[in-house]
Amino acid sequence: MSKDISMTNANIKNSNSGEYKSFKKSKLIGSYTLTTFLILGSVIMIVPFVWMVLTSFDWAARLNIPFPPRFWPKEMTTKTYEAAFTNIPMLRYMFNSLIISIGVIAVSLMSALLSGYAISKLKFKGSMIVLVLALSTMMIPFEMTMIPQYLLFSKIHLLDTYWAFFLPALNYAFGTFLAKSFIDQIPSSLREAAIIDGAGEFKVFFKIYFPLCVPIIATMVILQFLAVWNDLLWPLLALKTPDKYTIQLGLAMFTYNKTTPLPSIIMAATTVSLIPVITLYLFLQRYIVESIALSGIKQ
Repeated sequence: MSKDISMTNANIKNSNSGEYKSFKKSKLIGSYTLTTFLILGSVIMIVPFVWMVLTSFDWAARLNIPFPPRFWPKEMTTKTYEAAFTNIPMLRYMFNSLIISIGVIAVSLMSALLSGYAISKLKFKGSMIVLVLALSTMMIPFEMTMIPQYLLFSKIHLLDTYWAFFLPALNYAFGTFLAKSFIDQIPSSLREAAIIDGAGEFKVFFKIYFPLCVPIIATMVILQFLAVWNDLLWPLLALKTPDKYTIQLGLAMFTYNKTTPLPSIIMAATTVSLIPVITLYLFLQRYIVESIALSGIKQ
């Protein structure tokens, strides 16, 4: 009897061992498959960027881009970058984009953080209705509102000024949603204790909650900077003076106003225009996952 029991236990043990090995093998295959797809996706995303950068150093491609594309410059030189800065006021355009980006980020951040704090912690009547109405505006494409917006700024004589960018930034519905979701994770007891000590709502926000919102602030900075820096349609409508052009508008005007295309020079200018975006992202990327995970202080 005991011999049968031991044999049964051995069979069960072998069966469990076989199932474990099969599970481990299938998990390993799944991991390798996922890694392969991620590598392929990364290559697909990186190759065009690498090709653009290498072409920007190819003086032989200043008139025509070779086909099929070559991934090493035929005539390696920095003359393309010299030509880009000579033919395009790059520094001026980048400075204009930087001023607009800083202004839009400052306005949209304050609007989103204050409104998110109010909806999350003040709990006023109809707060969720306000949030839903704000989020519903995200379903309306900008192409549907750009004509009324253009006419509005034309009537109040703010076209061809940077106010045409700063004022619309007050409505940053997605930022309000992000801020509200993040602030929900921060204990309300901090606010209650501060109010008992005599602090007002603005003091509570700026002294307590604002420093704790660094991850979500970094995320919104990246998102807004990318949106403003890469925007072409609204600057094309709002700006008339060439000295006020943004980098994307300046590059577009240079590209379309030339009777003879200058591919490698345009590639050089485009590469330079990406440097601020890449730099900012590298400095702030670690906050994205942290903010999405809503890693605020929990009760």
